[in-house]
Formats: sequence, C-alpha cells, structure tokens
Amino acid sequence: MTSASSSALFSSFALRGLTLRNRIVVSPMCQNSAVDGLPTPWHAMHLGSLAVSGAGLLILEATAVEADGRITIDDLGLYNDAQEAALSKLVADIRSYSDIPLGIQLGHAGRKASTKSPNDGRFRTLVLGEGEAWQTWAPSSIAFGEGWPTPRELDASGLARIRAAYVQAAKRAERIGFELLEFHAAHGYLLSQFLSPLTNQRKDGYGGSLENRMRFPLECLSAVREAWPAHKPIGVRINGSDFTDGGLTPDEATIYAQALREHGADYVTTSAGMVTPESRFPRVEPGYLLPLARPLRERGIVTMGVGMILTPRQAEQVIAEGQADLVALARALLDDPRWVWHAAEALGAEPSNSPTPSVIPHRYFYAHPRKWAGYRIVHPPAQSTAQA
Repeated sequence: MTSASSSALFSSFALRGLTLRNRIVVSPMCQNSAVDGLPTPWHAMHLGSLAVSGAGLLILEATAVEADGRITIDDLGLYNDAQEAALSKLVADIRSYSDIPLGIQLGHAGRKASTKSPNDGRFRTLVLGEGEAWQTWAPSSIAFGEGWPTPRELDASGLARIRAAYVQAAKRAERIGFELLEFHAAHGYLLSQFLSPLTNQRKDGYGGSLENRMRFPLECLSAVREAWPAHKPIGVRINGSDFTDGGLTPDEATIYAQALREHGADYVTTSAGMVTPESRFPRVEPGYLLPLARPLRERGIVTMGVGMILTPRQAEQVIAEGQADLVALARALLDDPRWVWHAAEALGAEPSNSPTPSVIPHRYFYAHPRKWAGYRIVHPPAQSTAQA
C-alpha cells in the first residue's frame, strides 16, 4: 500500500496552528435533536461514530449564540453555562477515544428562527405556534415568506448584543477545547441576511452598498478573531450566490470573501441559496457548488468545497485539480461512516488519523467488509480464540 502522500486527498493541510492530516472534513449537520440547547444521547452516538471516521476534521452542527438565534426549537446552543458544561463533557468523551480535531459552527438564524423541528418527516420546517414562538430579528423587518413571523429590525443595541453573543460563544468554545470555529453566514441566516439586497433594505451604515452590507458580518468576525486564540483557525461559510434575481451575486461574494480573509478568516466555504423561498439551484448534481469556489481560489483564498461530493475519486479530483483546498462531506458520511477508510483503500493510501487503539475494542479493527486492513496499529492486545 502506498504512502498517503501519493493521494492529494490524504495529504496534510495547515490552517494557522492546526494541521489536518487529510483534506476530508465532516461537514456541520444540524440534527435538530437538542433539548433546551443541550446535546442528547443522539449527539453522542452521531458524533462518536464520525469521530472515528478517519476524517481530518469534524465540525459540530450550527450552534446558536443566543436563544433567539436558534433555527428550530431543537437546535444546539452555546449561550449558557449548562450548555457549555454539556458540550464540555461531550468533547471530553470524544477525546477519550479519538484525536480528530474538533470545530464548532456558530450561527444565528435571524428571520428564519423560531421553527419546528423537521424530524417529523417534512424537509421544510414550519413556524412555531402561539406560546412556543420567540421574537425573530433581522437587518430589515421583512418576513421570510407567507405565514412566517415578521422579524424586528435590529437597532444599534441589538447589533451590539449579537456581536457580544458571538464573542461569548467563542470564549465558551475555547474553554471547551474546540480547535476551530466556523461562522454560519450562508443559507439566508442572519449574517447572510445582511449581505443580500433582498433581505437588507436598511438606510443606515449597514445597508445599501456592498461595503455597508458587509459591515456587520465583518464586525462580528473581527470581534471573535480578537477573542479567539491567535493560533486557532476561523472559517466562514457564505453564499457564493443567492441564486435569486436581485440577490447576492458571485462577484459580490468574491469581494466579500476577500474582506473576510483581511479580517482574519482562514478559509471560506461557498454554499448558496435559501435566502428566500424563491431561491432555486440551477442544477443539483455531484459537485454542483464547486464552481462558486473557483474565483476565490484564483485570488489565493483557502476554500472548503461542498455540494454533493460523494465518491473517493470525485473528492480526489477536487483536491488534485485545485478546485478546493478541503472537501466537506455530509450525506456521504451519513450513508457510510467508514467512507474515509474505503476512500483510502480505493486511492491506495492510508487513513492518517485514528482512534486510540488502546481504548477501541479489539474486534473493531477486524470489521472491514471490503478486506481493508484498517488503521496501521501496533499489535492490539492478544485475544483468546475462545472469545471469538
């Protein structure tokens, strides 16, 4: 079996003081399974499995920086001591059996907050009823769609409150031990709402020109960068396009990405759409969002590619051809939690980070249905054949 260096996908990559041992990232995936913002046994199972996937980085799902910023009533939060303590335990448990670097995505849903969980089988969430709903906030007082609550326009004190909430969540994340932060500034959530002309119709210094519309997200990034350790990276997920007439364009997104880099972002992920109910992707197919990263790459911005990256050969091609520096997988890893192991087999490489052999059950290393020998380990403890 060849060295991992012969595969672009399994080569290392540095983000500030953090070195990822391969280019595969577990994308943040909302589970809508929290209670009062606290992780549940589902999170322990879900993240525990992904922590031994062999990926180079695991980023926890979008986590609200204040209660009003939750997308759904079942979202994770990082705005009180109980949530910090619960996430600290979850991270400590993961650390007991895996050395995978851990990141967390911080977000605020803005006008798209206060919705029901989609876990009832419907993909599109529904707004909460009277007695359950909470106040929503946005750059402008424009509802997301018919039947959605009209948000309150953020004034100076509201902007200051949310900036401070990002900073406090970042400080909690540092105490917990996360090694990377990511801003969720895409998909029509609050920071994305400031960027889009469709959702930001302010007449002050935070609306109008692209420079003004970028101001609040850049202020939040700068404030967090100052509070977050200098050696730890920060990424930002943005819309590379709103895919809606009158929305954010790819050219504007490129200017925005350059400004993010200047304000301390170490990488940018280009997603798209979902700013209004009318947002429509032109064509959904493997790699359909990767072209949005191209103008960023041309300007030397570190990018994380997303959008139906499904097979090992496809992921290898993305990295080898310079379409992105990293690839973030979601559905592929849900379908096959051992995707990375199988990718290494297919590409003639070896997974380059591993669970801790001394604490993983001996038999686990023999559970390779594709005859892939698994992680290279120093002989696990001998086990009697009588135990088979």
